[in-house]
Amino acid sequence: MSDQIHISDLLLRTIIGINDEEREKKQDVLINISMLVDLKTAGRSDDINDAVNYRTITKEIIDLVENSHFQLVEKMADEVARICLQDHKVQSARVQIEKPGALRFARSVGVTVVRTREDVSGV
Repeated sequence: MSDQIHISDLLLRTIIGINDEEREKKQDVLINISMLVDLKTAGRSDDINDAVNYRTITKEIIDLVENSHFQLVEKMADEVARICLQDHKVQSARVQIEKPGALRFARSVGVTVVRTREDVSGV
């Protein structure tokens, strides 16, 4: 299966980091997601019930990130992937999260995680 749904450049503000100054004010995080999904049925039927509702997924991600206080970007990425995989049609999720300006002389620093249904217990 090579069909994918992409959510690109989702820019949110959150408390993220381990240093005291990072825990005081919200910072920008930039999120990019690719979900591996079989889109044949939705493509043929033109019925939302056969599709992955990426708007619902995005709303859940926004709520998670903007109300979180994670210390590690890795944990945030893992939780975002978990939200994507709550939809049984999503087989895997690739989540990239960057913190713009987190390192001097670097545009951003970030992580990329890939999670499958097997990686996320309880989904």
